[in-house]
Amino acid sequence: MKKPSTVLVKNKIDTVAIGSFDGIHLGHMQLINRLGENGALFVIDKDNANLTPGIKRIEYSKHPCMFYHFLKVKELSGKEFVELLKKQFVNLKKIVVGYDFVFGKNRSCNATDLKKSFPGEVEIVDEFFYDGISVHSSVIRELLMSQQVDRANKFFGREYSIVGKVIKGQGIGSKELVPTINIKVKDYLLPSNGVYASRTKVGEKIYNSVSFIGNRVSTDGNFSVETHILDENIEVGDEIEIFFVYFLRENKKFDNLQALKRQIAQDIQNARCMLKVCKFYNYELSSCKEKGCING
Repeated sequence: MKKPSTVLVKNKIDTVAIGSFDGIHLGHMQLINRLGENGALFVIDKDNANLTPGIKRIEYSKHPCMFYHFLKVKELSGKEFVELLKKQFVNLKKIVVGYDFVFGKNRSCNATDLKKSFPGEVEIVDEFFYDGISVHSSVIRELLMSQQVDRANKFFGREYSIVGKVIKGQGIGSKELVPTINIKVKDYLLPSNGVYASRTKVGEKIYNSVSFIGNRVSTDGNFSVETHILDENIEVGDEIEIFFVYFLRENKKFDNLQALKRQIAQDIQNARCMLKVCKFYNYELSSCKEKGCING
């Protein structure tokens, strides 16, 4: 079978999966994997979509997307919503939805009602569990905000990442500590404050790194998102992408730059260990703590 195109050509689409698809996690993939070559996502977009904002959904799903804001469809009756789909995709033969899908004004219709009102095939995908937990974006958000990015990554089936515009930092990193790339992040949910083993994508290459989120309490006190690339001195462009692998430690204040520099050296050592063994193939995570590699 040919790989599906990510360019939306509406009259070629014969199958759509409907949802918000914020996260493109393992639960969403149960729907996406049923689309086929001429499938697309009908994305009901909401303003709180901050795990995979905008066109990132196309990148991760590898399918074209049609975006409809929630406010444009919330007042439609169930029948009007189905008519909208048929009008947008004139060759639509199949719709894929999750077990908990609802539509129509005041959430008045469910997946069973969709089967009755759409003349083609409707496939209702069962609830998906990982580690005994139902996979939802809300669960992933809670994990990201509670220092459990490694566990969140298992629910994603990939390493959570953010994209940011490169900005000027405070200027003491390369002189007194280690050089960092500072970024300004919009639209994405930031994981909880602290230091992370990470990977940083610059251009088309991905480098091992240590990243920091939070207020620089040992220096100027300002909030920052910054990353130090390990063993490389590279030129950066306008934006970079940071992939979060493992939470190393909470943010804390140091009495002087020498003490901070010693801690950064320890962070780098810990990150090297985690990045050596933490790979998301088959969604398994090896623990450096069990191997005695993580130090405080």
